Amino acid sequence: MSDELAAHLRPAAAAQVTVRRQYEVRSEDDLLTVRHAVRAATVECGFGLVDQTRVVTAASELARNAYIHGGGGTLTVELLKRRGGDGIRLVIQDEGPGIPDIGAAMTDGWTSGNGLGHGLGGARRLMDEFHLDTRPGLGTTVTVARWTVR
Repeated sequence: MSDELAAHLRPAAAAQVTVRRQYEVRSEDDLLTVRHAVRAATVECGFGLVDQTRVVTAASELARNAYIHGGGGTLTVELLKRRGGDGIRLVIQDEGPGIPDIGAAMTDGWTSGNGLGHGLGGARRLMDEFHLDTRPGLGTTVTVARWTVR
């Protein structure tokens, strides 16, 4: 992970996971299931409509990336509690080829497929925390979190 990406990570070390759910991302139907599950989790967590939309949009972008570029994967949704507020953490993992050029992949407009190229950079902007771990041939894991109180 680059230093630039590490600077965007504000770890939830003191957070307690109160709920953990896992979803497969292997088909177009799974992408819809993920959107609905993440929306329900944001409501459960107490997010307002704008923050619900931010989290669902980030989840959708990340899940779609895992499905299209990583050959499918798994989304873990964690509801978090910490002093001063609740939060949600999303961990999307795939076993695809990895991201060869993280800098390019984080640049708006860059795409390795037919998309608009807002996936990773957009998810980073929509969430309070962002961590990317990718290795050639070993897949990619993206961990993001958003808090009700920042």
